[in-house]
Amino acid sequence: MKRKVLNLKNKSVGDIDLDSNIFGFRKLPDLIHQYIRFQNAKSRQGSHKTKTRSEVSGRSKKPFSQKGTGNARQGSNKPPNFRGGAVSMGPVNRDHSFNLNKKEKKLALVSALSVKNSQDKLIIIDSFEIQSFKTKDLYSDLKLFEYETALFIYSEQGLNKNFKLASSNIPKISTLNQKGINVKDLISYDKIFIEQKSINEIVKRLS
Repeated sequence: MKRKVLNLKNKSVGDIDLDSNIFGFRKLPDLIHQYIRFQNAKSRQGSHKTKTRSEVSGRSKKPFSQKGTGNARQGSNKPPNFRGGAVSMGPVNRDHSFNLNKKEKKLALVSALSVKNSQDKLIIIDSFEIQSFKTKDLYSDLKLFEYETALFIYSEQGLNKNFKLASSNIPKISTLNQKGINVKDLISYDKIFIEQKSINEIVKRLS
């Protein structure tokens, strides 16, 4: 599967052969949805909590006599029906995450990359190295790609310092090391820009 390699001025500088098993895989919407649920659940803090009867302040002594008052019998002033009492069946600290096996994660990532590739929203860039760290220079170049939001995936060797400085002030774009690629980011961003030298790293990881 051949794709054009572009530079940051949106001009073709060559071609690259993409592995069809990674970038030409079939769409698996159910698995993509499951992976995004897995990511969202894992990022939940789970620290919501209300006080139980053992935790609210108050006396455990009977508030009034068992009989003769005309009131319903009570053992303390901590139950939920008392003002300042405990919360019945309220939330407690918990871990919302669940497991997703390695094969499912890999297939979901492959499917997400293939979806972007089939939509022509996967752009291979020869290099993210730029000479100027000025935001306006990079911004004028990126406007040529007509994106709404963009994710720039760089290689394990690191991101060019000038590109990092120049892109930090441009809205609606993010940078990500290829080791951190995930389904949520691939689906959330309009266009995905991948540095050419990180393609082999991604293929090796997902093969």
